[in-house]
Amino acid sequence: MIQLQFFARYRDVLGRDAEQMPWDAELRTLEDVRARLLARGEAWQVLAEQRLMCARNQELCNLSTPVVDGDEVAFFPPVTGG
Repeated sequence: MIQLQFFARYRDVLGRDAEQMPWDAELRTLEDVRARLLARGEAWQVLAEQRLMCARNQELCNLSTPVVDGDEVAFFPPVTGG
């Protein structure tokens, strides 16, 4: 299983802050995880943003970061200051 976390606007649009995704060998990177989520349909397109931020096991990373069974993956929009 991969534990997914959604923060800020992504949580609001998707109506959830977390879920589990069954693991399979086709999930090699965070981009693969994101592509699987995008395939779910319209609301999930919020994760298609170019500047999307992500973390694996609570460490910031990028979409090319490898994933393995048991990882925690978080997606959140870019942080803006003010």
